[in-house]
Amino acid sequence: MSSQAPASICILRLSALGDVSHVLPVINAIQSHWPNTKITWIIGAFEHRLVSHLENVEFITFNKKGGWREYLQLRDKLRGRRFDVLFLMQVALRANLASMFIKAKTRIGYDPTRAKDLHGLFVNRRIPSRPQQHVVDSFFEFLKVAGLDEAERRWNLPVTDKGKAFAATHLAKDRRALIISPCSSHALRNWHAAGYAEVADYAIERYNLQIILCGGPSELERSVGADIEAAMQHTCANLVGRDTVPEFVGLLAGAALIVTPDSGPAHIATSVDTAVIGLYAATNPKRSGPYKSIDLCVDKFDEACRRYLDKPAAQLKWGQKVEIAGVMDLISVEDVIAKLDQYMQRDVG
Repeated sequence: MSSQAPASICILRLSALGDVSHVLPVINAIQSHWPNTKITWIIGAFEHRLVSHLENVEFITFNKKGGWREYLQLRDKLRGRRFDVLFLMQVALRANLASMFIKAKTRIGYDPTRAKDLHGLFVNRRIPSRPQQHVVDSFFEFLKVAGLDEAERRWNLPVTDKGKAFAATHLAKDRRALIISPCSSHALRNWHAAGYAEVADYAIERYNLQIILCGGPSELERSVGADIEAAMQHTCANLVGRDTVPEFVGLLAGAALIVTPDSGPAHIATSVDTAVIGLYAATNPKRSGPYKSIDLCVDKFDEACRRYLDKPAAQLKWGQKVEIAGVMDLISVEDVIAKLDQYMQRDVG
């Protein structure tokens, strides 16, 4: 494509929170280098809560549980509109079908290696196939195909006044905070409550950190949070199920770091420049880890591949997961404490 800035770009990325966070630097790059380009983002209704306050972005929400009625509403919202460029940044069938109602001269999608669910039928340009590429870098390939070759990766997720007020209420004034968000939406990526409790106690005893437990309102998340709190020798602030998405962002922005498995909070933390100790055995941090904190991740993915699939990670298809019961037990308390020590020593230095 020409390097001339398009007048309008429509981004279709519905979910999940982590991948929505990955879109933020793309938005920033467009606004920095093509300030007159109008941006429309078709996004999941829940994920919209994370980014709804972004400036100069038009949002069209899509309720993924709404069935065909939601597709018809999207058609009506887009009737008579046409965009210069569509970034079809999701390969799920739901997203491919939704893209049928987006009129765009140039429709950019994934390469055949990463495409699925007939994705190629809905695009007329593809990003190049690049092996072993982080999700964030794959998103920037869309910009390159659209004509923007080089752009910095800046997230800059704003914190709302509500988020700042919530953080001011719960963050200690005289201690730095370590947030533990123990649950992923994929249960087989979750570490055990006893391990989190040991790490939390160590963080208090060694570094006098404030410990805050966070998570959604599901029964599983509340149960895990209660188990961690009960297993700890010291006290923590258990906010599991008690914060909204904007409030959680406020907490993250004011915290020193977060410990979490492969989950949305890892990437939201990246969006507000908070360090992440990521716990990875079921998935590959080199592909989906917190972009700015890969060195702080406990990476047991290759060991998991060898133990459960009888192959090294290098021989597997990029993006393959090892979501098998017991895989997260490859991560020891000592592994996580070592990463905490690494962060604290680097931060002090």
